[in-house]
Amino acid sequence: MDAYVPIFLMLAVALLIGIVFLKLQEWLGPRNPNDEKLSTYESGMEPVRSARERFSVKYYMVAVLFILFDIEVIFLYPWAVNFRALGMFGYVEMVLFIVILLAGYLYILKKGALQWD
Repeated sequence: MDAYVPIFLMLAVALLIGIVFLKLQEWLGPRNPNDEKLSTYESGMEPVRSARERFSVKYYMVAVLFILFDIEVIFLYPWAVNFRALGMFGYVEMVLFIVILLAGYLYILKKGALQWD
């Protein structure tokens, strides 16, 4: 248990510093809110709608799918660099990876996850 004392001490200090900085901002910061400061910022334009408007779930699905496929494509770069060294085994493994990736892509197309209705 003695080995964990420095870790607990570090976590306690980090928590204390976080709380102190949050409270310091509250105690020392300026307090003069007005309607202009509390309004929604729209890049210099008049706000059209509320900032609390809900987004469609499809927006998040497309974002998650983009990140997912983007990360999977990153796995192609190390394979391409070591293509000759991996030989036929590396080639078969990458073809299998691409087939699984293509199957996932066709599945989300069939489910309509990329449709903006």
